[in-house]
Amino acid sequence: MRIRNHRSVDFAAFFVAAVFAVAFSGSCSVPNLEAPECTESRGTVKEFYSIHFGNEMKYSPESLKSKEKFLTPELIASLAATPAGTDPFTTGSADLPKAFRVGGCTIADPSKTEVEIVLFWKDESRSEERKIHAEVVKRDDKWLINKILN
Repeated sequence: MRIRNHRSVDFAAFFVAAVFAVAFSGSCSVPNLEAPECTESRGTVKEFYSIHFGNEMKYSPESLKSKEKFLTPELIASLAATPAGTDPFTTGSADLPKAFRVGGCTIADPSKTEVEIVLFWKDESRSEERKIHAEVVKRDDKWLINKILN
């Protein structure tokens, strides 16, 4: 009578299962149901606000320099009248949020979307969220923020 080594049987079963899992994992991916316009414009908005929240949020010509590549020339020109100490990219005031999340997207036309940004304030006395929107337009194969709607 022959005695089997249970460890070798368990390893063989595990190995076969792992091979099947790897071989068939690509065929079960979840499709992206979002339009490419939204995916691309949302990426621009997310990258812009990540830089914005990571640096000086109050408007100044110096703080605008690092953000210009995400903005249309029209938006940049309109910011010249922005009062010092305010944030034109969130509330338009000195009441600065602590965090953000990029939300939904709607397509106005193939070269224009509107992306939702959710702003958050949270401290000992306040827990609030507010939604604003960014109009994002495609120019020269790049998505740029054209307006902040709050």
